[in-house]
Amino acid sequence: MSQRPIAWFVLIFFIASIQGDLFLDAPTSNQEDPPEDFIITVDSTNLRFSPSSVTVTEGDTVRFFWSGQALPHNAVEQNEVFDSGEPERNVDYSFTFEIGMNGTYDFVCEPHAAFGMVGQIIVEPAPMPPPDNTTNETNTTMTDEAENMPHLPLHAVSGVLVLAALVRSKGRY
Repeated sequence: MSQRPIAWFVLIFFIASIQGDLFLDAPTSNQEDPPEDFIITVDSTNLRFSPSSVTVTEGDTVRFFWSGQALPHNAVEQNEVFDSGEPERNVDYSFTFEIGMNGTYDFVCEPHAAFGMVGQIIVEPAPMPPPDNTTNETNTTMTDEAENMPHLPLHAVSGVLVLAALVRSKGRY
């Protein structure tokens, strides 16, 4: 019996087993979440912001958006950290809470503050970024090196070994 079909099978098996990159992907658990946008609108029937309270993280953006309102509104933070401007029926104003701005921010609609049109934004600290391994090259761990090592699936390596054995045994005849 010829070993040629077996060799072709092993070769096809080997080629089919190589998938994707030859390098391990970096773990995703340490990656930062991308900044988010939070939208605050107006519930004009009750003269309320909707939602009236949001919790965000440093780096996130809060967007005050309403259009076609019967009454003009604005959003002004009590310490003037942000201000959407003069009260208007159509507003599209965004404010990004930068790193270091964690805390609680109370805001009002100036014309309707007496009616309880108030809101609150709670800004939580941003998560700590993963350590930068490029700044301290002498502190490289075995894990860092292993993440950059090429790898192949086990059955691909096995296929290569079988193919090598077949080629070697064919040379003996």
